[in-house]
Amino acid sequence: MTERYIDINESIFTKCGDRVSEILATVADRYVGNNPAHPMAYRAFCANGIRKNHDYSYDFNFVKRFPELQNGQIVYAWSQYWSDVDTPLNFILHCYGPLMLYANGKLIYKANIADELNPKRRTVVTIPMHKGWNHLVFQFTKTEAGSGGSLGPGSYKSNPVHFLAPSPERFGHEGWIYSAPQDHVWSELPGEGSTEADRVWYPELVWNDDEKARTSVARIFGELNGRYAIAWTKLRSFSPELRKVELSGHAEGSIVIYVDGELQARIDQAGAFRANLQLAYGEHNLVIQCFGANGSAGFRLDKMSAGVQLVKPYPVHGAKDEWLYVGPFALEEAIPDVEDSLLALVETQEGGTFWRLDQPNTWVRPFTENALFGKWNYPLGVTLYGMLQTGKLLGRDDLLQYVYKHIETCTRLYTYANWDKVQYGASGVLNTLATLDSLDDCGSFGATMLLALQNQQLQGAERIADVIADYISNRQDRLPDGSLYRKPKHVDFPNATLWCDDLYMSVPYLCRCYQRTGEISYLEDAANQFIQFKKKLYIPELQIMSHVYDFGIDKPTKIAWGRGNGWVIFSLSELLAVLPESHEQRDELLQFFNELSEGYLRLQGENGLWHQVLTEPASYEETSCTSMFLYAYARGVRYGWITDTEKYIAAIHKGWNGMARISIDKFGNVYGVCRGSGYSYSVGYYKDDLSWLLNDTHGIGIVLLAGIEVLQLESHLVAGKV
Repeated sequence: MTERYIDINESIFTKCGDRVSEILATVADRYVGNNPAHPMAYRAFCANGIRKNHDYSYDFNFVKRFPELQNGQIVYAWSQYWSDVDTPLNFILHCYGPLMLYANGKLIYKANIADELNPKRRTVVTIPMHKGWNHLVFQFTKTEAGSGGSLGPGSYKSNPVHFLAPSPERFGHEGWIYSAPQDHVWSELPGEGSTEADRVWYPELVWNDDEKARTSVARIFGELNGRYAIAWTKLRSFSPELRKVELSGHAEGSIVIYVDGELQARIDQAGAFRANLQLAYGEHNLVIQCFGANGSAGFRLDKMSAGVQLVKPYPVHGAKDEWLYVGPFALEEAIPDVEDSLLALVETQEGGTFWRLDQPNTWVRPFTENALFGKWNYPLGVTLYGMLQTGKLLGRDDLLQYVYKHIETCTRLYTYANWDKVQYGASGVLNTLATLDSLDDCGSFGATMLLALQNQQLQGAERIADVIADYISNRQDRLPDGSLYRKPKHVDFPNATLWCDDLYMSVPYLCRCYQRTGEISYLEDAANQFIQFKKKLYIPELQIMSHVYDFGIDKPTKIAWGRGNGWVIFSLSELLAVLPESHEQRDELLQFFNELSEGYLRLQGENGLWHQVLTEPASYEETSCTSMFLYAYARGVRYGWITDTEKYIAAIHKGWNGMARISIDKFGNVYGVCRGSGYSYSVGYYKDDLSWLLNDTHGIGIVLLAGIEVLQLESHLVAGKV
């Protein structure tokens, strides 16, 4: 019996009927409300600490960190992880020697001899995370073989988790802390409520006595001979009137003082200084440019006068005072715009740098911690595509600005992300772009970025557009016939494969590249993908597609996964919409579009939705593939690609009405969207193992896009153009 997601009385149909605009607005508004445009999380990170490998695993190699470590000695590592819900998380563990892993005081894993003797051996460890803070502790024992291990996420492309420092002394820092070598096992492990008071923990948190005697600028940057650094804070005035404020202190070298970008004072030599400022109510940027002199640099400020205080210029988790620092810069380099510089790499003649804190080798790093906003992945590419088109069609500038802000949050950080990866082993933001090696990493989100770029300038987008175009055209793996295919990289699928999904991961981007550049070669490539994919995946007797062709088995799966088929006709409609009428392959592609349309039409379910496995009516009614079929049909009728229109118009209305009744509730929640998939030759995998998720980003944008096309078709038909 087909599963019912919601009672009819809970569906959006009870509020709006099948009226498209109201449904689109409700779905879009719920999405924005649940995923507000919060900024990245900025955290302190000590570069002397545990670094990540390229696969986002933390690398605990204590033989390198402690060359004097003796056999039998023990090193502990401790961190914490925040979870919003009770959930198990899978991690990949490699052992460099004996180890034990504890979570919330309970032993989760103990290495066996096979693990200890083979550091390349990959072990999946499931850690039950509780809602709230979870404390993890490693106990590593040194042997002649080594000491330590690595721990990383099960899939760093989709879930590049990071841990936070666990002690109150470092609250807000990213990373693990670790003990000095121990001769004996601890009788009690650290955990909730523990501090660093009774034991020595690394990396170092405080400066040594000699460093403390210097100014913050001098201990961070050194002598600054022939260069300068800047210190940034904010002044908050509580007076409702314009007030005079004296800024005084002692300079160790020459300094220049700016308030809100305006020069206030130039102190040309070391010694006591005073600067008179006038401050209106509120916060003001205070920037002090520091030059070296006589082996020193920097300044010390006297206590501020009453009614004025220093405040943090930006909320950096783990910062212990009100100052951020950046440099060094060559003397001829201009001071960066401080407010703007946290959103991108700070450019220097030496290639770039970023902000630092007054703690040993401690840097400010952005991390993607929002559930969705500010992330770059292929389901979000589809989601934002739907949001963008909804904003345009409904005249909703708020939705457009939300999409632009999401995209530009990513594009502005791209250069920083690459720098961050080099500095620390793995970037805290834009992990997919920073580790670009698949179509999933770039094509879907990139296509939406290019569409947005047609209407809105987005800082950094042009460079990324060229990088993605080069990747798809020149670097992505291909068969001799030019087909885009997958080599095994980050997943356990052992063989080279051809996925119908990848028509969406490539063709829309190639189409937008053609629109952006006028280069017909992009459309030639896109058209060839359909010609070649059809040869491998088409099931002619059903006029539908297999999901995957596995070259190890050298056969297609012959399983008609709903969303996989949806990607095909959805992407074909994207190509046909821009392919010139005179193109020599247009007729062949139009015929293919009609063949697929006929095949899918025969498989529409009684409620108007298509099923998770198209040929299995007992499988659940799947929302994302339904949306894509409606999208393609509506376009086919509107553009004249389909000649026998009446039955398709009826199918469109039946499908949209069905989704309004079955898949969307009155709050705009979207049900029945299949989770991200692998592939199988078993129907049971798709039918039973690939369950649906609520509000999954594989489906929200596609539902919006389907509604947009239904609405445009309705206007088209009412206007009498068919």
